[in-house]
Amino acid sequence: MARYLESSCRKCRRYGTKLFLKGDRCASEKCAFEKRKYAPGQHGNTGRRPKVTDFGIHLVEKQKAKFYYGLMERQFERYYVEASSQRKIPTGDRLVQLLELRLDNVIYRLGIAPSRAMSRQIVLHRKVFVNGHYVNIPSYRVKTGDIITFKPELKENIYVKHSMERNVAIPEWLTFDPNSYRAEVTSMPDKANTNAPFNDQLIVEFYSK
Repeated sequence: MARYLESSCRKCRRYGTKLFLKGDRCASEKCAFEKRKYAPGQHGNTGRRPKVTDFGIHLVEKQKAKFYYGLMERQFERYYVEASSQRKIPTGDRLVQLLELRLDNVIYRLGIAPSRAMSRQIVLHRKVFVNGHYVNIPSYRVKTGDIITFKPELKENIYVKHSMERNVAIPEWLTFDPNSYRAEVTSMPDKANTNAPFNDQLIVEFYSK
């Protein structure tokens, strides 16, 4: 399976915003984006950036969303096609909703993993149950009423323990009991509460051209 080999911090610097790809490091003084707030490369610190075209502005927003959720190009495009095929809610809202409902994102939102990359590993290593059944597919889409539980040994993972100490705010559409490690999807996610670092309307315009 294809995967990105480039440094995660270069992506944040290239697009001029934090994408929180490295968990706690992004919130610390070690964050490369805070140290070097300029584009990567030998010409990145010249103080001059090339003029961005209208197409470039739209492309950057799409790239931000793709890297933020840790998706490949074709996978992200499939989410857009699905979101645009319905007419009940705006395409941008539905796109964010579909991305938020991914199992790896849900685990990240619960605060169990400090980054989506680690939450993906937790799923792949068969540590997650949905409604009592093993699920090892990070892109698995949860739905309202789903119960998410974890293998008991996950509580002893040092990285999970450290992540849980952060006491992150759980989204309104999820409930989580930190004692039993039991979560439930109580409603559909709301785009307004995701604090995503991209403009979904520009993504819609990008694919509409």
